[in-house]
Amino acid sequence: MRNERDAMGTVEIPDGALWGAQTQRAIQNFDISGLTFDRRFIEALGWVKKACAQANFDLGLLDPQAGTAILQACEEVIVGRLDAHFPVDVFQTGSGTSTNMNANEVIANRAIQLLGGEIGSKAIHPNDHVNLGQSSNDVIPTAIHIAAILAIRDDLIVALSCLYDRLREKAQVFDPIVKTGRTHLQDATPIRLGQEFGGYAAQVQNGIARARQAIEALRPLPLGGTAVGTGINCPVGMPSKAIEYLNRWLNTDLVEATNHIEANSARDACVEASGQLKTIAVSLTKIANDIRWLASGPRNGLGELKLPAVQPGSSIMPGKVNPVMAEALIMACAQVIGYDTAITLGGLGSVFELNMMMPLIAHNLLHGITLLSRATRAFAERCVAGIEADEGRCQEIVERNLALATALVPYLGYDRAAEIAKEAQRSGRTVRQVALEWQVMTPEELDKVLDPRKMTGVGSRE
Repeated sequence: MRNERDAMGTVEIPDGALWGAQTQRAIQNFDISGLTFDRRFIEALGWVKKACAQANFDLGLLDPQAGTAILQACEEVIVGRLDAHFPVDVFQTGSGTSTNMNANEVIANRAIQLLGGEIGSKAIHPNDHVNLGQSSNDVIPTAIHIAAILAIRDDLIVALSCLYDRLREKAQVFDPIVKTGRTHLQDATPIRLGQEFGGYAAQVQNGIARARQAIEALRPLPLGGTAVGTGINCPVGMPSKAIEYLNRWLNTDLVEATNHIEANSARDACVEASGQLKTIAVSLTKIANDIRWLASGPRNGLGELKLPAVQPGSSIMPGKVNPVMAEALIMACAQVIGYDTAITLGGLGSVFELNMMMPLIAHNLLHGITLLSRATRAFAERCVAGIEADEGRCQEIVERNLALATALVPYLGYDRAAEIAKEAQRSGRTVRQVALEWQVMTPEELDKVLDPRKMTGVGSRE
């Protein structure tokens, strides 16, 4: 163990630890969940610290030796080499100060190591050098925005695009297959299976647009607001320089917030981004649930789709195969919706000049993006890509569909068509069989009017 001092006194710290006194106090105080910030957030925090150090270096506020060492230490944080030195629990001070100081102390001590100095000596100071011109109150939300943007851009949009491609492929392959539409869980007029999958693809396309809207909401950064948004102790020009570096390194289009009071005090952009994720989750649930139901059976369900068998479905029923990939996606989506509730409550934690639930927001937002990305990719590759249609089953069901009587309405009127449908239901016959028996039209006319494929276009009466 080694001893280090802070404003509250002396603290014992494990010898090999790069963190300092404030981090050690946080470890002792917040032994709560065992959850720590994930890789994406620590990486983003490293980028923010590196950009600020580079800006301060350019402005002549860090000497070359210290500046170079700090930049190298930041790079090690970014690539994950120092992850073991970020042990602070997610459930901590609401501003994330403990994690900001954890980063400051680790970067300072690692920079001291690189220069051959003694850890804990503060030859490079965590506050005076690494945190120069910054506050937890603008650094932590900046890191949240950057981490979420990178996760949405590099993970979620890529996964959604993969699912969109698979659904579009199936829409084209399945376009010739006519099947029964369903509304209120009851038979409705026919639809092509390709049209159904085209609708799913459109939902995912809208999801990609929503993900991009989430990025747009997160683009303005609070960096430069320091403690309460007034920018106290922040060198003139430092935030803009730091953001320029971030854009260059990350290929982003980040901007400095136009109003730092708002940017420090409210986390509305995170709530908005989470709302987009929730909407995407709702949309994906509809798709996965539909596919699960359409594949129900194989003998006593709808059975219009055949899903790829990826694993045995039962520990007691031999040969049973379940729609496990759809179920996994549905559960992931439910969790993301739960995360959104927590993030919404986190947004309500904005009081006066600061939000006091930022670690909660960061944890839930980033985990939601990761979960949605991975579940979507798995569903696309291990379920949708291998879906097959049972064309014979689709034809069988659509021929028995009482809603085919809808096509008779323009010729016979609603009431007469309804009588035919009711008789077909009562007798167990098809609409076609009853209409032929009642001689409401010639067989040739009925073949033309009751053509299920014709009913799937715009209008059905020539």
